[in-house]
Amino acid sequence: MSLTKIIKDQLIKGLLGETVPRGLFELSNYFRNYNSINFRNEKGDNNNIIAISTNFIYGSIVTSGRTPEQLEKNIKDAILTSFDIPSSYAAEAAIYKVGNKQGEYAIA
Repeated sequence: MSLTKIIKDQLIKGLLGETVPRGLFELSNYFRNYNSINFRNEKGDNNNIIAISTNFIYGSIVTSGRTPEQLEKNIKDAILTSFDIPSSYAAEAAIYKVGNKQGEYAIA
C-alpha cells in the first residue's frame, strides 16, 4: 500500500473520529445475508494472478497481485473498497480467508 494512501486513510479516520463508516454496517449485513464472497483466480500478464469474484451480488470485484500473499491482501482491500470503507478500517472489518478453500472470504 502506498504511503499516500495510508496517510489519506488515516486522515479520513482521524476526521471521522469515533464515527464508524456506514460501509462497515453494509459489509456486516452483506455477509450476514449472503455468506462469503468467492473468487476465482486466473493467470494474467507479467505473471500476475487475477482474482474475480463469482458471487458478489452487486457486480464483480476484480483485483490482482504478483504473489498469493499480495493477492490475498489486495482482495481484502478490494472488498473494503466495494463498500466504501477506508483501508484504515481493515481491522474493524475483520475480513479473512475461509479455511483452506481457494478464494472464499468472510468476516469474523
